[in-house]
Amino acid sequence: MPDRLTIDGRTLALNGMGLREASVFAIDVYVAGLYLEHPSADASRITNSEQYKQMRLKFVRDVDRDEMGAALRDGFRKSAGRDRHKLQARIDDFESRVPAMKKGDTLTLTYRPGKGVVIATQLGERGTIAGADFAQALFRIWLGREPPDEDVKAGLLGGKCQ
Repeated sequence: MPDRLTIDGRTLALNGMGLREASVFAIDVYVAGLYLEHPSADASRITNSEQYKQMRLKFVRDVDRDEMGAALRDGFRKSAGRDRHKLQARIDDFESRVPAMKKGDTLTLTYRPGKGVVIATQLGERGTIAGADFAQALFRIWLGREPPDEDVKAGLLGGKCQ
């Protein structure tokens, strides 16, 4: 992944990267990269900040829509907490816009303050989900108290990913 990228004239730096492994068999799923306007190792500060940020997921194996949907539902269940009912319609909309991913595909989730989270793949934009509250819950999937993989969280925060 590149060290820097530009979105709407703003430069974002690669804050960190991590390899998502699933199941007890440690199956590699994707490489995640977190880009921020203001790099930080503070997960709460990152998720709550009103800065441009992007999560980039480069898939290293095929993931079908059912797997994607199940992973997203589990992630939001853990990250949205008591606010999940307020976010549910947007979570459902988000899930409907995320396609099956093939090995080599990239999913980008870009938060633009005041606009929302833009969902895109290598084929182009797939829509925008409004709200800073939605973006906070989304980024907490990886950076919150119950991430799908602690090593990925550590890597995204600039630490060493095992």
